[in-house]
Amino acid sequence: MFTGIIEHLGKVKQTKRQANSATIVVDIGQLSNGVNHGDSIAINGACLTVTQVNGSEVSFDVSAETLSKTTIGELRVSNNVNIERSLKIGDKLGGHFVTGHVDGVGLINKVENEIGQCTMWFSVSEELTNMMIKKGSVAIDGISLTIVELVDRLFSVALIPYTLEVTTLGFKKVGQKVNIETDMLGKWVKRILATNDGTTSRITEEMLKEKGFM
Repeated sequence: MFTGIIEHLGKVKQTKRQANSATIVVDIGQLSNGVNHGDSIAINGACLTVTQVNGSEVSFDVSAETLSKTTIGELRVSNNVNIERSLKIGDKLGGHFVTGHVDGVGLINKVENEIGQCTMWFSVSEELTNMMIKKGSVAIDGISLTIVELVDRLFSVALIPYTLEVTTLGFKKVGQKVNIETDMLGKWVKRILATNDGTTSRITEEMLKEKGFM
C-alpha cells in the first residue's frame, strides 16, 4: 500500500527485456537505506518487488501482467521515474490509499500553463472514467492528485510548481503515456452497483436501501 506522495525522482540505470518479462535497475538514491530483498516499491505507480540491492541501485523483476498494463516496459536507460516506498504502520497518509496496481495507461492530451499552476488533461478509456468523479482522487504515475474536470474520456488535474519540480510530470509532453490508478473506493462502488448483466445501473433510493446504504 502507498500514499501517492513521491519520495524521490529516481533514474533508470538498466533494462533487460525477456520474452514475457523484464528486469529493470533503478537508482533510488538515499531511499535504498534499509531496503531489503522482497520489499515493495512503487515505480511510476506500479508496485514492484526488490530482487537485488547494490548500493543505491535496486533491481526489480517485472511480470508479463505489469508489462501489459503499465508503461514500465517502455522505460529506457536515463529515464526519470517516481519512487515511493510502501507504507509502514504509523506512517502519515499525505495523499490517498494507492495500491500500486495500475488500472491502465492514459495519454497526456493537453497542457494549460497558468500563473502558479498547470492544468494537465489526460485521455483514458471509458472503463477508467466510469470509476472517476470530480474532486475524487486519482494516481498518475504514482502521484496522488485530485480530479478537476471530467468530460467523456478526458479528465484534468491541477499541478502546482512543486509537483512539476519533484515528479516526472514536469518532464512529460503531450502525447506521452502515463500509468493510471483510479481510487479504490470507486472500484468498490462500481462492483456493488453492478447488475446481473454486467452493466452498472443508475443509483436510486431503492438501490441504496437494497445494498444496505440506507
